[in-house]
Amino acid sequence: MDRKILIVDDEKNIVEIIAFNLKKEGYQVIKAADGEEGVKMAMEENPDLILLDIMMPKMDGYEACKKIREKKNTPIIMLTARAEELDKVLGLELGADDYVTKPFGVRELMARVKANLRKTVYREEPAVEEVPAAEGNFGRLDIDLDRYEVRKDGKPLDLTLREFELLKFLSERKGQVFSRETLLEKVWGYEYYGDVRTVDVTIRRLREKLEDAPGKPTYILTKRGVGYYFDC
Repeated sequence: MDRKILIVDDEKNIVEIIAFNLKKEGYQVIKAADGEEGVKMAMEENPDLILLDIMMPKMDGYEACKKIREKKNTPIIMLTARAEELDKVLGLELGADDYVTKPFGVRELMARVKANLRKTVYREEPAVEEVPAAEGNFGRLDIDLDRYEVRKDGKPLDLTLREFELLKFLSERKGQVFSRETLLEKVWGYEYYGDVRTVDVTIRRLREKLEDAPGKPTYILTKRGVGYYFDC
């Protein structure tokens, strides 16, 4: 396995534990001790995934995530000692794909890493689809499943990998309603310990990029009390 993972955290003991376990799984590991160094290494080293702490010197994880997202769609897992829902949601809204709250179990973290990396592998190796791939053209919206690109009125939209995977999943099953729990399992790739708020945040970010009026969506719709579905 030649996947490269960047750990950005100023707590040396935590970094060493994470690095040790990642190397055991066959990953390459690079490290940064603060947010500024983390952003620099993200740009120069092109890691396949970033583990990004929130509370750090020079630049916190939120700002680092924002700066990385301006240039890169690399999967980002936030590492945070904060348990408040608002802190988690803020990280997701800034472009993080996932988060793990400290203290975390090594098995849980490795599962999150593998699940997020699995999505990047799909970009390089054709996957066997459970259902026939959608044509990808939905009026003003065009979804290129091979290139992992979305265009509206011919103009490319800047989606994160997670946003694309969610849109892809729903558009391939147009009209079928999925609960937030099911979307977490099918799109995120593992049990998410009941934190369905993650889906709501990602849906909101998608609507802001897809819709002329996000408050009145025409692509990803809500079935009250049930879940979300794709229509156009």
